[in-house]
Amino acid sequence: MKQARLLFLTVAFGWAATASAQTDLKKPIPMDPKVRYGKLPNGMTYYIRKNEEPKKRAELYLINKVGAIQEEDKENGLAHFTEHMAFNGTKNFPKNELVSYLQRAGVKFGDDLNAFTGQDQTVYQLPVPTDSADIFNKAFVVLEDWAHNITFEGAEIDKERGVILEELRGGKGAPQRMRDKWLPILVGDSKYGKRNIIGTEDILKNFSHETIRNFYKTWYRPDLQAIAAVGDFDIDQVEKMIKQRFGAIPKAAKPRPLGKFPVADFKGTRVAIVTDPEQPYMVAQIITKLPKAEEKTLGDSRESIKRNLFNQMLQARLQEQTQQANPPFLYGGAGYGGFIGDYDSFINIAVAKDGNLERAVKAVLDEGARVKKFGFTATELDRTKKQLLTATEKRFKERDKTKSASYVNEYMGNFLEESPIPGIEFQFEFVQGQLDGITIAEINALANKYLIADNRTVLVLASEKDKAKLPTEATILEWINTAGKDVTAYEDKVVNKPLIENLPAAGRTVSTKQIPEIGVTELTLSNGVKVVLKPTDFKNDEILIGARSQGGTSLYDEKDYMSAGMADAVVEESGIGEFNTPALKKYLTGKVANVSPFVGENEEGFSGNCSPKDLETALQLVYGYFTKPRKDDDIIKGFLTSQRSAIKNRNASPSPEVVFQDSLSRILGNNNFRRQPISVERWDMINPDRAYQIYKERFADASDFTFFFTGSFKVDEVKPLLEKYLGALPSQNKKENFRDLGIRTPSGRLDKKVYKGIEQKSQASLIFSGDYVYNEDNNWQLDALEEILNIKLIEVIREKESGVYGIGARASYSKTPAPRYTLRIGYGTGPERVEELATKTLAVLDEIKKNGATQVDIDKFKAETRRSMEVQMKENGFWQNQLIGAYSIGENPVDILGWEKQLNKVTVESTKATANKYLNDANFIKVVLLPEKK
Repeated sequence: MKQARLLFLTVAFGWAATASAQTDLKKPIPMDPKVRYGKLPNGMTYYIRKNEEPKKRAELYLINKVGAIQEEDKENGLAHFTEHMAFNGTKNFPKNELVSYLQRAGVKFGDDLNAFTGQDQTVYQLPVPTDSADIFNKAFVVLEDWAHNITFEGAEIDKERGVILEELRGGKGAPQRMRDKWLPILVGDSKYGKRNIIGTEDILKNFSHETIRNFYKTWYRPDLQAIAAVGDFDIDQVEKMIKQRFGAIPKAAKPRPLGKFPVADFKGTRVAIVTDPEQPYMVAQIITKLPKAEEKTLGDSRESIKRNLFNQMLQARLQEQTQQANPPFLYGGAGYGGFIGDYDSFINIAVAKDGNLERAVKAVLDEGARVKKFGFTATELDRTKKQLLTATEKRFKERDKTKSASYVNEYMGNFLEESPIPGIEFQFEFVQGQLDGITIAEINALANKYLIADNRTVLVLASEKDKAKLPTEATILEWINTAGKDVTAYEDKVVNKPLIENLPAAGRTVSTKQIPEIGVTELTLSNGVKVVLKPTDFKNDEILIGARSQGGTSLYDEKDYMSAGMADAVVEESGIGEFNTPALKKYLTGKVANVSPFVGENEEGFSGNCSPKDLETALQLVYGYFTKPRKDDDIIKGFLTSQRSAIKNRNASPSPEVVFQDSLSRILGNNNFRRQPISVERWDMINPDRAYQIYKERFADASDFTFFFTGSFKVDEVKPLLEKYLGALPSQNKKENFRDLGIRTPSGRLDKKVYKGIEQKSQASLIFSGDYVYNEDNNWQLDALEEILNIKLIEVIREKESGVYGIGARASYSKTPAPRYTLRIGYGTGPERVEELATKTLAVLDEIKKNGATQVDIDKFKAETRRSMEVQMKENGFWQNQLIGAYSIGENPVDILGWEKQLNKVTVESTKATANKYLNDANFIKVVLLPEKK
């Protein structure tokens, strides 16, 4: 299951914009009339909404207003354990039958069916099809069972102990060890500092069966629960089901109050300096606890808009500081957001560059002090208002294309935290009505509310090796108290010019080809550029943009490899023409147009997206990146030195996981120069001038590019823009190909052990690879084997053996640069079981090689895939990827329409043949991570 994090120390901007333009700001925020809200006599709350995105699907949530904070000391971890037990036996679904039933219904465990536990909540997520009355009705049986009919059989509890102990083990490492030290300082003696959600090893091993049963009986009750149901169904029918099924749950006779768990106020600033041998970066977080902002009236909504504007402008200034010759930090962040329980916070984050924590902290704090002293500028506010309005308008335009999952998450927030749910129609109107009236003085006044000296905690996290270099508590307090001493007013620099000037004559369309089976139009322009267009109605305000040309870094030798790999970054960090990156961002304010160039190993191209109204701007960006790529020496120097510092930190105190992944990359790349882990020495091979030259070489000839557009447009309407910008791109009429570098996963058998880490935990990767015949039949059969392995490995290694928290198989195959396949299985466990579980994993594979997959597992795979494909076939991203993939390797894009026929070819015999073909013991690599030898 997914665990909710205790603290969100990255800045969350909250509910940014709300409600319509009302003059009486004392009025309460209305509830969206499209959601049916109710409360049953036993206290259970429900939210129901009809929504057809995706069609024939529903999102059902059981939301419990109970989490780790409700646990007594002897129950630490049992809220999360209870969540696990919901999948291990209920009244109507004994043992693991619930997961198995839902898999047969096409619901994938983990990806679809899931749950999470936090300090104050436990939430169960159940996406189901609605075109089967039996499955849909059964889904409410599942929700009811979760609500009050989990069985907690003793044998199942004891089996699950092993799974959760492995989850606990997997979470151990530098972040956990450091959190255990700084959390009590951050929250003082509050109960929030004594609950870590997952619990302790002692309690998980030894709690009695009755203890968890009593926790469930005490806290899983209707007055603390809500059902959120959103999807393609009849609202009246769903409401009737909820009333009948959940209304019958008895009301608690003597309900135990949830309780309040305050974090005590304090004067001044606390400091926690924490080090760990596996902490790579030197980080400072300055967290100021603030009262929680209520959002009940329209006036509260207006305040929320102001907070959002303040956050965006402050963060934009800090981001701008990274785009200079000598940035003061690797990352700097600041803003108002949530904290914990009934509190909000203002957080500053500074990640030191080259170990200079003082400079990083002062730079972040100085920016806040600059705002406090001089305020923001009118031009900054105007831009940010425009950006907020654009984002809100985009949501409004997509109101009938919004996914059901988005709505259930809104309703979850309303039940758990009383977050308002006025609906996007009301929200958009309110934002439009309020933005103009929000003054710069109002925004600037917020600095005095947020940047205060009390209830403030400084957390300094660093590597053990840097302990002697760290400042004292007194020094840190001096930095904070003197912040902003010499700041001057911010100067807002803007380029007031067109993005593209002196555009050459437009090209023209010289040929058009229709592919009616998939609704695609191919255009060839007069300069040789090929354009693939797929208009859709899947979204109202989205066009996806892509481009591909063969070549990439493969065409450059090893001495130029690092420069070639940074060619795209050198330009993208610099900007276009006279617009450096900060100026370009300001120019694009209020527009939805995102385009990024890339140079990969075998190809180069673009990826991006835009709103239909901003397609011309997006095409101007493409044209600019082709013809006017910028090389800003100061920004490039700052980027390269910052990344060098990050690499140096990473490699000086690498985590076990980083060392393991680096080892895998090296082994699977057969120790090729291009598959070596990043290092300072390799980074120093980058020559910015050469990188810029390589970029211009890669984008010198547009005739070798194929562009892809998928989304909300009409071919005839966009064709003139395509001819104007893409048709005007430079052309040399050459056709390039990539160079096969001969990098292959080594053949034969290899058993490698990697020793790193101080925790008693291990990881294993089992890898099969070899030559491959790339075609639709083989691809589908290998995909089937991957998912069937996932089903069986979870069933055997996780559930039966209680040996892992997570285990998964991943199959990949390619046609270029050479037809190859890889199938990898990975898991984490204890060092004492890693070899045993490898043997048992291979036994699962051997069983399929001997007898084929079971028909039950094949049926689960088919159901899951069928349900998945029905949804994906109505998504822009799926089609964009399919088209790019097919055209890039010379395959027929129409082949995707044969997916059901391919699905039907998966049989017991085909899985047996596929397993024997690709799970070849002759080419097998096992890499195991073990703790360092003492």
